[in-house]
Amino acid sequence: MKRDVKILCTLGPSSVNQRTIEQLDNLGVNVFRINLSHTNLEDLEELIFRIKRFTEKPICIDTEGAQIRNRYVEGGRIHLDENSVVELTGDDVVGTAQRISLTPGFVVEKIRVGSLISIDFNSVLLQAVERKGAVLSAKVISGGFVGNNKAVTVDDQIELPVLSPKDVAAVKIAREHGLTHYALSFASSKHAVMQLRRLAGERTFLISKVESRIGVLNLDEIIEVSDAILIDRGDLSREVSLEKIPMMQKLIIGRCNEMSKPVYVATNLLESMIKQKKPTRAEANDVMNTLIDGASGLVLAAETAVGKYPVDCVAMVASFVDHYRNIAKVPSIEGLLSRDSHFLTEPHGGVLVDGVRRQFDPAEIASLPKLAVDRTVLMDAEQIAIGTFSPVDGFMTSAELKSVLSTYRLTNGVVWPLPLLLQVSSEEARALREAKEVALVAKGGSEAYATIRVEEVYDFDLDRLAKDLYGTSEDAHPGVASLKRKDGCFVGGKVNLIRRLENPHKQYELTPRQVRAIFENKGWRRVVGFHTRNVIHKAHETIQMTALEKYSCNGLFVHPVIGPKKKDDYSTDAIIGSYELMMDRYYPKEKVLLAAFSTFSRYAGPREAVFTALCRKNFGCSHFIVGRDHTGVGSYYKPEDSQVLFRALGDIGIAPIFFENVFYCTKCQKYVDRCSHGAESAQHISGSQARQMLKSGNQPPEWFMREDISKHILGEIAGGRNVFVG
Repeated sequence: MKRDVKILCTLGPSSVNQRTIEQLDNLGVNVFRINLSHTNLEDLEELIFRIKRFTEKPICIDTEGAQIRNRYVEGGRIHLDENSVVELTGDDVVGTAQRISLTPGFVVEKIRVGSLISIDFNSVLLQAVERKGAVLSAKVISGGFVGNNKAVTVDDQIELPVLSPKDVAAVKIAREHGLTHYALSFASSKHAVMQLRRLAGERTFLISKVESRIGVLNLDEIIEVSDAILIDRGDLSREVSLEKIPMMQKLIIGRCNEMSKPVYVATNLLESMIKQKKPTRAEANDVMNTLIDGASGLVLAAETAVGKYPVDCVAMVASFVDHYRNIAKVPSIEGLLSRDSHFLTEPHGGVLVDGVRRQFDPAEIASLPKLAVDRTVLMDAEQIAIGTFSPVDGFMTSAELKSVLSTYRLTNGVVWPLPLLLQVSSEEARALREAKEVALVAKGGSEAYATIRVEEVYDFDLDRLAKDLYGTSEDAHPGVASLKRKDGCFVGGKVNLIRRLENPHKQYELTPRQVRAIFENKGWRRVVGFHTRNVIHKAHETIQMTALEKYSCNGLFVHPVIGPKKKDDYSTDAIIGSYELMMDRYYPKEKVLLAAFSTFSRYAGPREAVFTALCRKNFGCSHFIVGRDHTGVGSYYKPEDSQVLFRALGDIGIAPIFFENVFYCTKCQKYVDRCSHGAESAQHISGSQARQMLKSGNQPPEWFMREDISKHILGEIAGGRNVFVG
């Protein structure tokens, strides 16, 4: 289960371009493959140049090998009618329904009268009936279409050269450009493998393709002299009956594993994705079982070479591989069903917390001691229970608090940067010390929103807590000031949710499970999350679209904070309204999901930046945008502190996307994070600037904020509606 699974990707007309190659590289492709059977020799050098410009990953030359094919046909596709007669020739002519040319040309003379000949994976079946000099007449036994350059199988054993003249010339070109990866098609023996190795050089990585009966029969000797084996199920099925292929695959993989050689599997992995964005269930089952059988790598061919969705195909394979790695952690059927991750990033810690009490006795809840708390505490209790803060399932005990403060980890070793605390007065602490379970109610109310099973009531020095959490104990820091308004008493224990808070924007407050279900429904596997408390402006729009494109993400998850805010912050109505306009008019269709995050600023700088990322991981995001001064507070933290902490914590299961200050260059006439024109041409954007302009009734310029957005905000102000927090 711990082996490193490779992704090999064939490039072709659909994918040989900068944008696609860079996206495939980012998605984790390990080797890019050039199929000589579908590449003209005169185009090879330029193709190698082009690929190497956009990736440093190895390029593998896949030889034509000992294979019979038909040459080009009229119009790219012809139809052969059953019971008609067609001539087979070795001459280099364009094929028609009356005459088809085979290559290498000499094979026509080797085919015996009476032999069966299949073209293009059994689409068409012929029988040789008569020889007329160098031309062979064949009767069409099963009719069908024949395309250009399709594989041909003869039921006679015809000896073919290991490498074609084109292969020899191609390997020479590849060596001149420093390529070290080669695949031998139709490997038949160790001598065939060694022939390519002598030509390509001893220090090459040589993949032998097992795709014929003779190759299977000589498997052990081929494995012995190869660096890896590739099972081409398509060509193999031309010589081995289809129902035997699954077991043949298992046996070959098993033998390679026994001999400690990597083994890759190709053909029809995600064939349906050539034309559609999602695979079939049968394909999903095939790929996962191939990995479970012990395959070391998966090879995409037509899916990425000529298919409509090469990036989606690789993203899907990468998701299969990630999911396969994770099933090693699942001990049972129940464990598998409890896991929320399918093709999405798994929740932090592995499983979404579910602390919602769906069945309870109201009388029992009413009998519990009550603790009146601020709305922010109830918001935390709700987010804990619905899984946003997974794997945290309650307010922290003293041991958990100390661990988070000193190691940025929970006591179980999982990365977690920010304490989640239930702070109470000294009087409340004394009353709670003997309690087992307490109902949390809003101040001034009596109805329970949540319960907490009291595990510990403890004291903690507030100055120490402030310094460890915020880096300062100064009262001027808003987080410190909030902390010191209460006593240094805390309650730790597991939270259960009785009912959610009322909110006029509740329709936007999707739970992590709901968001994951939407991502799954949309077929999104790589999703970039965006955290904000502002109306959108052009700088934010730029980094959102840049992240979406550059990191090959299927979707953007816009997730503004809608909890309590400080004076002069944008109201929730204004933020949601601006993003609804973006959704309706400007964002790419089917690429963006807007939801609301009912929480509040913690003023914890870099700790909070990591916290906001982990929360979006629980919603299913694979990437998260981190600005230069993300969740900064005045001058208490350096602009780069968040990036430093992310890097220090290492891989946390969601990839941070760091952006410097994006600005508009009047000479470039676009948004950039750096350019050569100097400070005099740089127009910077900030949320505070936008607020000042709008509060003064001034419309920001178009380069600063979209006109529709600024007019909407000014219209709301003119109408006396709530745009800024008073």
